[in-house]
Amino acid sequence: MYRTALRNVLAHKGRLLMTALAIMLGTAFVAGTMVFSDTLGLAMKNSYSKSYSDVSVLVTDRAAGSSVRADQRGDHAAAPLTDATVRQLGALPGVDRARGVVSGFTGVADAKGNLIGQAWSAQGANFVPDASGRDSRYPLVEGRGPRTGTEVALDRATAEANGFKVGSTVRIAGNGPAVNATLTGIVTTDDPTVTSGGTLTLMDTATAQRMLATPDRYSSVVLTAKAGTAEGALLTAVRDTLPKDGRFGLETGQELTDQQTRMIADSTTAMKTMLLVFAAISLFVGIFIIANTFSMLIAQRIKELALLRAVGAGRRQVTGSVLVEALLIGTTASAAGLLAGVGIGAGMQSLIHSFSPGMPTGSLVVAPATVVTALVVGVLVTVLSAVLPAVRASRIPPVAAMSSGEQPTTQKGLIVRNTIGSLITAGGLALILGGASAADKSGRTLIELGAPLTLIGIFVLLPLLSRPVIALVGPLLARLAGTPGKLARRNAVRNPRRTAATAAALTIGLTLVSAMTVLGSSVNDAVARTVTGTMKADYNVAMATHGDLSPEVATAVAKAPGVVASSPVTNVYWSFDGKNRAVNGFDAAGFDQLVAPVLESGSADALKQGRILVDSNVAKSANLAVGSALTVTYDDGTSGSVTVGGVFRASDMLSPVLMANSEVTKHAEQPYVSEILVKGADGATAALKQSVKEATGSNPVIEVKSKQDMQDEFSRAISFALNMMYGLLAMSVLVAVLGVVNTLAMSVFERKREIGMLRAIGLDRGGIKRMVRLESVVISLFGAVIGVALGCFLAWATNRTLAPDLPGLTTVVPYGRMLVFLALAGLVGMVAAIWPARRAARLDILTSIKTD
Repeated sequence: MYRTALRNVLAHKGRLLMTALAIMLGTAFVAGTMVFSDTLGLAMKNSYSKSYSDVSVLVTDRAAGSSVRADQRGDHAAAPLTDATVRQLGALPGVDRARGVVSGFTGVADAKGNLIGQAWSAQGANFVPDASGRDSRYPLVEGRGPRTGTEVALDRATAEANGFKVGSTVRIAGNGPAVNATLTGIVTTDDPTVTSGGTLTLMDTATAQRMLATPDRYSSVVLTAKAGTAEGALLTAVRDTLPKDGRFGLETGQELTDQQTRMIADSTTAMKTMLLVFAAISLFVGIFIIANTFSMLIAQRIKELALLRAVGAGRRQVTGSVLVEALLIGTTASAAGLLAGVGIGAGMQSLIHSFSPGMPTGSLVVAPATVVTALVVGVLVTVLSAVLPAVRASRIPPVAAMSSGEQPTTQKGLIVRNTIGSLITAGGLALILGGASAADKSGRTLIELGAPLTLIGIFVLLPLLSRPVIALVGPLLARLAGTPGKLARRNAVRNPRRTAATAAALTIGLTLVSAMTVLGSSVNDAVARTVTGTMKADYNVAMATHGDLSPEVATAVAKAPGVVASSPVTNVYWSFDGKNRAVNGFDAAGFDQLVAPVLESGSADALKQGRILVDSNVAKSANLAVGSALTVTYDDGTSGSVTVGGVFRASDMLSPVLMANSEVTKHAEQPYVSEILVKGADGATAALKQSVKEATGSNPVIEVKSKQDMQDEFSRAISFALNMMYGLLAMSVLVAVLGVVNTLAMSVFERKREIGMLRAIGLDRGGIKRMVRLESVVISLFGAVIGVALGCFLAWATNRTLAPDLPGLTTVVPYGRMLVFLALAGLVGMVAAIWPARRAARLDILTSIKTD
């Protein structure tokens, strides 16, 4: 029997090719994911470990935060890490070198005055030269280090990408005003944040202390031990030297490296898990193809298997022979998938490097776990997929050897399948609807449980659904394609199980794609309506670091050419009738030109009268209405009374309480200014944007965004996530295409006598091709329609659970994109039918219709 299994594999190489490809693609995705994540993880570990190559002990002042301007800290926050402290620590036994470090955010402007790179990766630090004028931490490649407050050095990547040369004027800014400086040097660094696309600005120590910390103070001290001195011993000596008031953070270089290693491991594990989920989807799709292939192979070999039973083969032997076939195919395809996975891992590494040239890279890592996982997963999936077909093969009676056709599907089997499918689907739908009704985080858990259950139930019911759904397009096919169209419809519903197994692969992919698309469109719509619904201003001016803006900036922006109205948005937190509330302050005179809250009662003009506006949630919880009086306790310790002048619909863009800035500043001398709203005479024009930008002093850290800019920024994040999902799901769609090709090819072989008869009675080769192509398109569209419908339903249920966190969220179905998905599914069916249709048209008439 085992020799028979081997002979069958070798005899039917063409029939099993598509199955092998499906297994290979799935295992290649698994192997590629593991190779890529292991390679990237090791490269990042090696790269980040260089950050602490010269660190034996790091002393950090926890009070020296760089997010607060030096002039706002006061004496309490002044860091005691002075030059004297550095000398004291440097004199400890075992210390080879002590370096005082100043670091913090420093943005660099491009030619247009905009921030280069992202705010989180824009770093500033002090250049510490030795006797030769060089800093070993930042090797110079050109020029010299900065020596005065008007000089800086930049990293090489930033300088080259923006055309900066030694002698160029560079505009920089920390959390204070922007200044011009002369570029005196260009350096290299192994700091991963910089090499991955960030910017590094180096200043002389005095300037760095003034801009990033506090004059004459350091934010940290790096100690490098002498050879033979243990880090632990040096750490103990440092701890005994410094005050024990909990103010300092003390860590060894090994501790810092270990922390970095854990962080990298966590990040790569999360990425690997996400990629493996999509690999699992591809393998799940492959299960249908494999099971379908073996089912049809068995149907075509009924006589052969029946003869084996007639000459004495037992049921276990027949089952074992089929499983051995699956084992041989699974092993071969998995080995090929492993090799392809190494190539995919290398390709993903090159792709990441092309998008981010500074991303750490290294030689490919093919771990033993990767080899074992890829082989075991591929073989297990193949063998498990063949179990049911193998059992079905063992039940073929010996008398079938005398029949001339395949054994028909029993009605009892379909009834049992439909009953089980109905129960599973009902259970899944009940969980999803229960989750949608809960409309909170617990509801999301129910949906996460119900979605896969519903998907499995729909798969089981696909044979039942195929007849009525495909019957709907029957008249259209007959009208458009005549006899080939009628035949295509009948062929598509003739074997519901085969049609369902073929369509299921596309159903999985389209369910996920359509669900993600509807969710993305819904969130985009909610954000767009939130921004445009409450913001009438043309531009929003804010810090890229999300810090506070100085009052001087607001004054300068208000005087900019083209500005007809502007208002700084102040933020305070006061107690109203004993309940703490966030308050937004606006200039009352221009409020109606800049903000458009949806008022449920009262008037926005109440702000000009010193009254407040409250949102509907506050009004409902505190039982407030227009004219209600509240007692306010201010931060300065005083109390007063305010009157409600209006109630507006709650919005994420506005605080629960709105007040005139003239009232806010009475009790907050320098309130926190989060943004400035600007209205122009001619709307949002490029000239107005440039005018406002210049009014900020062309500060690269200050961003000027229109409503459309804010929407586009959020849309880009959604689009990036969706495109990534589409790219990852493309693998499962490719496997689904192979399934359609596989099914049609075997269907053509199975129906060659029928095709021969059609040719004999007058249907030409073009008609045969149209028949096969239309059958493929119908099956593909059937799977796509079910997938799109299920995806939209899942997105609707998920939106219900997200609504409390994102007010105004409604389900938005992008019908145009859904039609594109259906059109692409039809195209998939058309492409998948090319080879089977050609094969069917080329069948010899006499050879096809002869009896065995």
